[in-house]
Amino acid sequence: IQGMVFIKGGCYDMGDTFGDGDASEKPVHNVCVDDFYLGETEVTQAKWEEIMGSNPSYFKGSDHPVERVSWDDVQGFIRRLNQKTGLSFRLPTEAEWEYAARSGGKREKYAGTSNDAELGEYAWYWSNSGGKTHPVKQKRPNGLGLYDMTGNVWEWVSDWYDNDYYKQSPKDNPKGPASGKDRLLRGGSWVSFPWNVRAADRNWAGPGGRTDYYGFRLALSSSAR
Repeated sequence: IQGMVFIKGGCYDMGDTFGDGDASEKPVHNVCVDDFYLGETEVTQAKWEEIMGSNPSYFKGSDHPVERVSWDDVQGFIRRLNQKTGLSFRLPTEAEWEYAARSGGKREKYAGTSNDAELGEYAWYWSNSGGKTHPVKQKRPNGLGLYDMTGNVWEWVSDWYDNDYYKQSPKDNPKGPASGKDRLLRGGSWVSFPWNVRAADRNWAGPGGRTDYYGFRLALSSSAR
């Protein structure tokens, strides 16, 4: 599927495996995810405009990630995209996202590396972004060939946020709490410090929240082709 990377499922230890995270990233717990597909890049402004006919982004550029899109906006995009393609695109679950970011559930601090000195080779973040987003695929990909999983824009995932969810998360294909107030975002952004671009870091916002550092990438279940 064009622009999508096949992610072979597996089991991994999800959460604060480095011991430098906050309470919401604990306890570290074993999780298994099925095979799925994930966007090679964050959804670009060109793709959003093609499907929605407009571009809400603050930092304009067709190959930049779309931003200023809320979780609710993204659901509208996905509905239209699925009508157009006949496929069943969706947001990744939080567990799928972290598994993919960590190059298939490896013990990686960032997406592609655990070395703080190498972070700038993989991510646009506070120190090197110049205060703006950048075109996708300019930094090194992680071990699965995924770009900008760390930095550039925060990525909405499908789950509701619950600070204590990891204490009761099921092992197989967790989907997050049944309800909630806020949705989760992962991966950090151009405005984030290194601590917030860690693969285990969890951020949350109301599903109507829009900023110039919220974007997303698409997922597809391997059985949904």
